[in-house]
Amino acid sequence: MSSTPGPVTTPLSPHVPELGALELLLAVVRLGSLGRAAAELGVTQPAASARIAAMERQIGVTLLERSPRGSRPTEAGALVAEWAAQVVGAARALDAGVAALRERRDARLRVSASLTVAEYLMPGWLLALHAALPGTAVTLRAANSTEVAAQVLDGEADLGFVEGVRIPTGLDGVVVARDRLLLLVAPAHRWARRRAPLSPAEVATTPLILREQGSGTREVLDAALAPAGGLAEPLLTLASTTALKSAATTGAGPAVLSELAVADDLASGRLVAVPVTGLDLERPLRAVWPKGAKPKGPARELLSLIRATRAPRPDRQG
Repeated sequence: MSSTPGPVTTPLSPHVPELGALELLLAVVRLGSLGRAAAELGVTQPAASARIAAMERQIGVTLLERSPRGSRPTEAGALVAEWAAQVVGAARALDAGVAALRERRDARLRVSASLTVAEYLMPGWLLALHAALPGTAVTLRAANSTEVAAQVLDGEADLGFVEGVRIPTGLDGVVVARDRLLLLVAPAHRWARRRAPLSPAEVATTPLILREQGSGTREVLDAALAPAGGLAEPLLTLASTTALKSAATTGAGPAVLSELAVADDLASGRLVAVPVTGLDLERPLRAVWPKGAKPKGPARELLSLIRATRAPRPDRQG
């Protein structure tokens, strides 16, 4: 069985000096003095002299004629200096191009966030980022936590924000805020007038209006009710916070939502929070990124701004 050979690369000749040595030669030719060239480049004169001597041995020709009046290139040295100027110029153009690419990368930030974070926390965070880095172009995509994790892993987002009980596989993360889920009903619902808290078993056996599988809200509720036998078949499954709130306020049934999402509804009396005992419905909100790749540029700046204004407890995984 035959195989197609890969591309053949030819290394540079061992007679080609390194870039620093070429820059030194050009400085000597321009200034007419090895000492002045050494001072301009921030090296000692003996070190510069040794470097020129090593380059002459490497190339195999004498490059400079030294005298008490200074140093000037030999005929071969003048030719090498002419070629060196082209090499150094190309290297500087490459460096400038790479810097421009880096600036272009650092001037954009792609964020993917769970619906709760995107709707209720991200606007304030992005305003703070705009004040710190006004030239940064930010794109924000809202999705459930499973989709956010996939987008970060696929390189479609520089930084993700998820809800849930654990850091998604393949990602590193840090807690940036904490949130609590509430069981909510319309004022006319019988639970709105209930005095005693609901038990986990009562919640588990009641059909609820829920977010879809893959959402952080659903994951936390599933985990909390697992000891009580798990969730009953949902009354409705909806894919947005707005849809859940609308269904609950119209009296369709009890819904579970983030307290961040319903502050106005509770204050106005459109929804009523039903007390529940024996359930841990607090959840961490995490920033996530690919494992082993620390956030850079605007992503790192955004994390710093968030963590400076919020001081969550450390996120530890067992």
